[in-house]
Amino acid sequence: ESRRLAQSEEGLHLKKDRTGTIILVPQPSDDPNDPLNWPLWKRDMILGILSLASVIAATTSPLLAANTFTIAIVFVRSFTDAALLTGYHLCGVGVAGFLFVASARVWGKRHLFLLGTVLMIISSAWGGASGTNYKSLLWARIIQGVALAPFEALVNACVGDLYFVHERGMRMAFTNVSLFGGAFLTPVIVGKMTHEIGWPWTFYFIAIFMGVMLPLVVFFVPETAFKRANHLNTDMEQEQHPLTEKSLESQSSSSHTPSPSTSATLTTTTEKTITSTSTSRTETPHHPPQQVSYIKTLSPFNGRNTSDRFLKLLLRPLPLFLHFSILWACLIQGVIIGWTVLIGVVIAVIFLSPPLFFNEVQTGYLYTSAFIGSI
Repeated sequence: ESRRLAQSEEGLHLKKDRTGTIILVPQPSDDPNDPLNWPLWKRDMILGILSLASVIAATTSPLLAANTFTIAIVFVRSFTDAALLTGYHLCGVGVAGFLFVASARVWGKRHLFLLGTVLMIISSAWGGASGTNYKSLLWARIIQGVALAPFEALVNACVGDLYFVHERGMRMAFTNVSLFGGAFLTPVIVGKMTHEIGWPWTFYFIAIFMGVMLPLVVFFVPETAFKRANHLNTDMEQEQHPLTEKSLESQSSSSHTPSPSTSATLTTTTEKTITSTSTSRTETPHHPPQQVSYIKTLSPFNGRNTSDRFLKLLLRPLPLFLHFSILWACLIQGVIIGWTVLIGVVIAVIFLSPPLFFNEVQTGYLYTSAFIGSI
């Protein structure tokens, strides 16, 4: 039995990590342009830049949480109008995210990160310079939502592009803290800034910091999406390539005394797979892929990553809502996020009004516990 497993593994040429103990999932290709073949320091650098940009971009959603009441007074508007500055911002995030996910599937993620960074700089400077023009600030907030969408929807997906399954856990936790931890810390800082130097500077500082991030995203964040052969995507395509070491072990352990017919079937299947794999390698001439130049990696696009149409990918998630478990998970997460936004909108009125009369600084400090909880 052990010999058969060893032969099957040898025939499938499964790649392992440097220790030789962990089978790499997914299997990297032989292309040097495959992100899975990049050095770990390079992959961590890319994720670090995107996570830092996410921290800055995520501050836009709760940006007015501590000073919603202040904005209503400055613009001589009702509290509802001030709250809508956050509501329409989140609508921009939702609509843009729906479109950007399909676009990333077809053309990759780099162009969306570049677009999000540039739009964040423009919209933040616009918001700070809007003065007392409510409509100007409203549209700046909507564009801020569009700019936030790539970071909120795609950074976690980059973890799947850049890392093997056994490397993803810590990185996924790091990106989640970057998105949500930064969002909860924002009111603590914004409340103090609004009280000391005025609310426009809360927008200006986002524009400044994203301006610093722009060259980092342009020059050090290449495209992470890679069109790999289906049989190598063992994290998603296991049904097409079932004969990994793990699956063979599970099959062997399911019955200690397999019947002759079962053994014969398994042996035949293994032989066919190994034969077909060897035949494909023999018949296909091997041309080592060339690594693309650094200048070429600066391009926002590197071609299509799938033959599926954009509209098909855009509508593909909708039928999933008919699955009860997916619908339930979306409802739970939606309610939690919605409740967080609701608290952020009304907390200023509750604590800035009688009988407490908190100022922006004290109201912002109320979010300290939320930041600690997110960590």
